[in-house]
Amino acid sequence: MSIYGDYIKSVIRTVPDWPQPGVNFRDITPLLQNSAAFRKLVDSFVHRYQEMDLDAVAAIDARGFIIGAPLAYELGCSFVPVRKKGKLPFRTISETYTLEYGEAEVELHSDAFQQGDRILIVDDLIATGGTMLAAAKLITRSGGQVVETATIVDLPDLGGSQRIHEAGYGVFSVCSFTEDE
Repeated sequence: MSIYGDYIKSVIRTVPDWPQPGVNFRDITPLLQNSAAFRKLVDSFVHRYQEMDLDAVAAIDARGFIIGAPLAYELGCSFVPVRKKGKLPFRTISETYTLEYGEAEVELHSDAFQQGDRILIVDDLIATGGTMLAAAKLITRSGGQVVETATIVDLPDLGGSQRIHEAGYGVFSVCSFTEDE
């Protein structure tokens, strides 16, 4: 957890019963609207990764882009979008993953990385971990080396961060929420 983790967590809004009854949605919009909080958020990632010699930040469509782009800029490395199927205009590789009620697919440009590139994967939140694991598989297939996965929020009760750890990847989250918070 970041030194700013408690502060950042306090700025995130919980919306009960959205998008369906029984779900507590963790809304990062207030975090983005608060310039001091947003700066602390980006700084949390910059401080963690500034000495890790990264080649690229791979950010997951779409909220991962919000953190991934300024982070890549601050770290002086490239920014690579991991997009939903059908959104990239060049040759792609894809990975299908399971959702609660079906499947989804993410894609990456086939020339996004060179063999051995050191990649950080960024997204807004880890729930079940499916999207993050699909992105990690894509990066590995393309020759990149996943240094770590990073998110603003972890929802550990849903098991995603555990699944990512079990797959052999490190996980960093600025803050986490349990179901009863």
